[in-house]
This record gives sequence, structure tokens and C-alpha cells, in this order.
Amino acid sequence: MEPKKILIITYYWPPAGGPGVQRWLKFVKYLPDFGIQPIVYIPENPTYPIVDENLVKEVSDKTIILKQKIFEPYQLASFLSKNKTQKISSGIIPNQKKQSFLDKTFLWIRGNLFIPDARVFWVKPSVAYLEKYIVESNIDTIVTSGPPHSLHLIGMELKQKLDLKWFADFRDPWTTIGYHKSLRLSSFAAKKHKALEHQVLNTADTIIVTSKTTKTEFVAITNKPIAVITNGYDTEQVEKQALDSKFSLAHIGSFLSERNPLILWESLVELIHEIPEFKSHVEIKLIGAVSQEVLETMTQFGLNSYLNNLGYVSHAEAIAHQRKSQVLLLVEINSQETKSIIPGKLFEYMVSNRPIIAIGPKGSDFAEIITTTNTGIFFDYSEKMKLKSVILDFYNQFLEGKLQVNGVGLQRYSRKNLTKELVELLNKI
Repeated sequence: MEPKKILIITYYWPPAGGPGVQRWLKFVKYLPDFGIQPIVYIPENPTYPIVDENLVKEVSDKTIILKQKIFEPYQLASFLSKNKTQKISSGIIPNQKKQSFLDKTFLWIRGNLFIPDARVFWVKPSVAYLEKYIVESNIDTIVTSGPPHSLHLIGMELKQKLDLKWFADFRDPWTTIGYHKSLRLSSFAAKKHKALEHQVLNTADTIIVTSKTTKTEFVAITNKPIAVITNGYDTEQVEKQALDSKFSLAHIGSFLSERNPLILWESLVELIHEIPEFKSHVEIKLIGAVSQEVLETMTQFGLNSYLNNLGYVSHAEAIAHQRKSQVLLLVEINSQETKSIIPGKLFEYMVSNRPIIAIGPKGSDFAEIITTTNTGIFFDYSEKMKLKSVILDFYNQFLEGKLQVNGVGLQRYSRKNLTKELVELLNKI
């Protein structure tokens, strides 16, 4: 029996690095195990802010890849400032008080001239190419993955032209995503975003989201079915890691300006002053893109001598650091809009056998996951004394060689199990 064909439209694909690529790279890896032939449509000449060539080896050889050229304004803007366009493209937006005239100009252009985003010029040529391919290849199901949310416009146009089942997958929310209000939107642009979001959510056959809070937000906009399928972890081929000799607290992934956790820096400074030997043991490891504001704050707190800023490393190296660091840090922006964000790295953290210190807004979706799996402790931004006490407790366990964690119920978050959930959904309608 010939496998069922699914067309997946995504922007991020190897050699793209960072979290955006992982979700569909892993779904595609396991879809053939469930009798589905994945056909992945990607840009031929994308502008990826982060590149990880090692991920190319993870692409399943059972995948059919389709490519079409894309025009992106970032390619032109990079002639003015490659560094700024890369940062904005990757979501690192300077604090509003510290934005230069060029920052403000780039953000205004990004938010008001390219709606919903700078990949919008790929919509029409993609629809023209895919409409023909879908008919010729007898495909009846498509998936679009955003952000960038302009890819959902490709799905919407194809849905309107052809007799298709369309699943719109939201790795992150649209108009409530953390950086959206930083885009200096005019009232016209803000209304346009809302209108497009409403249109997409009410045209797709089924919406897929990664958190319960996003589902609640979308339920207020549409009556269409909404399924929650979180991100997860995969079985990684990583050699057993010797634990760091230092009391290392590692943050892996983009450290945005708004994620600057003052309660963490204050707790560490106080422990350094109160416990003489703490300063000789503590190490703060930052792995990934770090905003200038975070680095400046650490300097102001006098933490530079304890900082090990490793920058971006390959996914395999990041996994290794997760396994050998003493404590893993997970920090989310302190706002109502970010309660729905469940960082993809959380699930890799959870199977690393290292305790997690998580900081985020009260009522965060990821707090429940950490608590129920017994993989760490969550703190909201008002709980500084509790945070300081837990760091001290972890430090004492480190001194005794007893710092460890015993996770429970992790299997439900394996990429293969999540792909099974996805397939059941794809086959339902």
C-alpha cells in the first residue's frame, strides 16, 4: 500500500540552527514509521540567522524536499547592517530605551511594511508552484508551520483554491508573541495582523499549538478544532559526560533583553558575598546568542569574572553541555503574553538528568510540566528569596556530590510519541 503523502511548508530547515528547526525536523524523521510520506517545501536561498551544518545529517532519507527561491528584505537590509538584521531576524530586539535610530527604523520597516513578516514575498510564487505540484502528485493534506506566519498565508490560499485538508501549526503565537509589541506597529498594521490571524484561524481545518494557553487564546478567535502537541526530546547519541568540576549554572539558547532575570543575578551576588567558598566554585555558562543588555547587567552586578560566554554552538555540543552542567537555567520574559511559551529546550533539559531552575511569569504553562515531571523548580519573578534558598540547597548538594534529579513520566514527551499524536490527528478528518 502506497504511503499517505503530507506536504509540509516550513521556512526553518537544516542547515538552519536554533529552536525553530527542531519541531518539524523530528516529526519528519518519524512520520515514515507511521506510514506517511513527508514532502517538505522550503526556500532555496533563505536568510538563516543561525546555521548548524551538523543538522543536515539528521534529515530522513525518506523525505522528499521541494525548494523554491525566496526574496527577503533582510538580504537587502544586511548591506546597511548585517549584525542588526541578523539579530532582528532571530528575535533579539534591543530594549526600547536603548534603541538607536537605525534600530527603530529597522523595527518600523519590519513591523509596518512587511505584514505579517519579511517572508511575505514568498507567498505568491509558492502558491503558484505548489498548486501545480499538489494536483499532479495527488496530495490531499498540507501543514504550514509558523513563525514566520506568512507561511500560513500560503496554506490559506492553497486551501481556497484546492480541495485540501489544511493544518496550521503555530510553534509560537502570532499577535501575542513576546516581541510583537516591540515592532513599533501603526494602528493600521496592528489591525492588519489581527485580521490575517483571524482569517487564518478560521480557514484552516485544524490548528495545532504547543501550549494550553495559546489554545485558550485561539478559542476566543475561532471555532475550528485546536490540538495541543508540545515540543519534545529525541534520543540523542551523546557520549556520557563528566560533570563540570565547577558549580555551573548553564543557560542554553537565545538570552533576549527582556529575559534579563535580575532576581537570579541578585541571588548569586548575595551568595558570593555571604559564602566565602561559593565564589571559587560558581560558573555562569551562557550558550547561544546573548543580548548586549544581559551582558551589561552582568557587568553592573560584578559577575563578569564568573561568566563563561560560549556563544552559539552546534546542537550536539549544546546537548553535551546540558548533560555536564550542574544546573540548567530556563528563563522566560515576565509578561502575560509569554505565559504560553514552552521553550523547546525544556524537553531536552528534562532528559539531561540535571536539575532545572526555571524563572517565568506566574501561571506559565511550562511550570506545570516541570513540576509534574519532577525535573526542576519553577519561580515567578517575585520569589527571589525562594530562588536564593534553592540555589544554596543545590550548591550544598553539589559539595556533597549528591546533586541530581529523578524525572518521572518523561516518555510522553518523546518525539516518536508526539509524532504518533500528530499522525492520529492528521488521519482524523
